[in-house]
Formats: sequence, C-alpha cells, structure tokens
Amino acid sequence: MKMILRWFPYGDDSVTLQQIRQTPGVSGVATCIPNIPVGEVWPLDALRALKADIADYGLEMEVIESVNVHEDIKKGLDTRDRYIEAYIQTLKHLGQVGVKCLCYNFMPVIDWARSDLEYALPDGSTVMAYRHVEVAMLNPLTMSAAMHRKARGYSLPGWEPERLEQMAADIEFYHSITPEQYWANIKYFLDAVLPQAEASGIRMAIHPDDPPWQLYGLPKLINSLENIRTFLALSDSPANGLTLCTGSLGASPKNNIPKIAREVGARVPFAHVRNVKHLSDTDFNEAAHYTPCGDLNMFDIMLALYDSGFDGYIRPDHGRMIWGEKARPGYGLYDRAIGANYLLGLWEAISQLKKREQV
Repeated sequence: MKMILRWFPYGDDSVTLQQIRQTPGVSGVATCIPNIPVGEVWPLDALRALKADIADYGLEMEVIESVNVHEDIKKGLDTRDRYIEAYIQTLKHLGQVGVKCLCYNFMPVIDWARSDLEYALPDGSTVMAYRHVEVAMLNPLTMSAAMHRKARGYSLPGWEPERLEQMAADIEFYHSITPEQYWANIKYFLDAVLPQAEASGIRMAIHPDDPPWQLYGLPKLINSLENIRTFLALSDSPANGLTLCTGSLGASPKNNIPKIAREVGARVPFAHVRNVKHLSDTDFNEAAHYTPCGDLNMFDIMLALYDSGFDGYIRPDHGRMIWGEKARPGYGLYDRAIGANYLLGLWEAISQLKKREQV
C-alpha cells in the first residue's frame, strides 16, 4: 500500500509539494494537468515536465486523477470515437511517464454536488455538507442564473452560472437514455480503452457517483454493491477496477463499506478514505477521518482492504478547514495530513497484528 495526497499543479493548490513531502509516510501525489479541454490528448512533454517537478521533491507521480471522459462518449453519440482515440493516446503517454493508476468517472453532466462548501461545525472547523432539498432546488432545468448566484454557500467547480443552459440541455438529453443504454455506453468505452491501459501498465479505477442517489433524473452507475458488481462484470481485464471512495458510497447509510471492500478489494487499485456524519438517509456532513467523528468505521474499512489483499494507493479524502487554514474546499493541508497519518497508523497496527497471528 502507498499513501498519497491529491495535489493540483501550476498554482491551483495552496498546498505545496514541499509540505506534502514533509508529511510522514506520504510517497507521492495524485495529480492532473488542468485546463486541457476535455477530449484532447494530454501532451507527453507536459506530463514529463510535471513528473520532473514532482520528482524534484522526492515524490512519485504514479496516480492521475483524472482524465475526464467527454460527454459525447457518455451520451453514446456518433462523435464518440474521436474522443476515445484521444483518450487512448493519453493512456499511451501516461504509461510512458510511469503512471500506474488512473482514477476517472462516468458521471453525466455533474461530477459531484454539495449544498455548502463551508459548513461550520461546533468546534469552529468547516466542512462540505449536503442537504438534499437544497441541492434539488438547484436543478439547472428550472433554476435561473440569477437564482444560482444567490445560492447560499454554493460555488462548486463546474456549476458556474454561465454553464446552466448547457447543463440543462445535457440533463434533458439523459432523460431520454435508458439505464441499459447507459451501461452499454460505458461498456463501449471500456472495450475500446482497456487494451491500451493493459499495454501501458495502467489500472483504471472508476470513481463512484457522488452523491450515490438519484439527482435531476440523471443515470447512476457506481452507487451500490450491486451496481459495482455489474460494472466489474463488464470486463474481467486486470485494468478494469474501482476507486473505493468511502465518502461517496458511504454517504448512503444503505452501503456497507467494509462489505464492499472485502468483496471487491482485489479490483480496487485506489481508495479515497474519509468519514461522513449522516443526518438522514440523504443529508450528511463530511467529517474528520477519526472514526468517532462520523458514522463510518475506519478500522473496519482498513481491515477489510487489508484482508482483501489490497496493494494499491490510498489517499485521505476531503478534509476539514482547521487552524485558520484557507484552501480549496476539502483540500487543505492540515486535516488531510492528520487523516493520512491516522490511516497509516491503522494500517501499521493491522499489519503488525496479522504478522503476530502467523507466528
């Protein structure tokens, strides 16, 4: 297992590579090249330069998060093949610079949703929060740009008011797609790109839907153990895997995360491990990683991953803003560093106990 942190390059991150390097037990970063239009090839020279910058601080660039899938591929349009070819070329380039894992998603239109990016907890820290009624009211199909600007605490990347019209049109398009058609679209994509991923030594790891329930009538693929089974059955390629995001799946109290980890852990090259506090079946606050701070048992999750033979990458996921830090929501340094070492401590304790059991 390798512990890494998410890092956004080229001035898009308040957290520095030097700070990440000083975090005990962290060997690398999950990163990306921002501002490349979706559907375009990631240039090899740019990837080599990014890897060199990261290596200068003694860190590895073995995980990319993420190469976004063009909406035409998700929609199954006639234009999808040109975007798939670009994706395949990007996979070739990623393999050439030593990338071993690619986290991506197949969520239509909207990657993730929250109702508040700075919800204040009683201790004065702030977290991202989700209230289903509030998010449902932000439906781009019915909401004007003026109303969107007034939405309390809401400034999610990709939800800019100028995008509302296109978002609404895309949402309407997906209302005409059956679940079977959407599954067929992801299979078409997988059948095309997985051979190159295998050849490049890259394990692809799809990210779960966030939140894991119906929103604006959009299709949901990766939101339950049943659907994860369906997805993994689309291809038995060793390059076809899951990003186990405990916060995304765990937002629903119906999802048993340790059970999921035990069953499919061998198909998990990447794990985002974080905690959530349920307020109802569809409302939650993100929480500190420490088990008593939320409703997910971090020990049971890490034990399930260990027992499944997990040998991939783990990163602490969305952290709180603490100690006066101002940073990209969910991606400050302090709370994620605490989370990383908490998870490393659990992993070390589990591995030591397992070794002693064998003596």
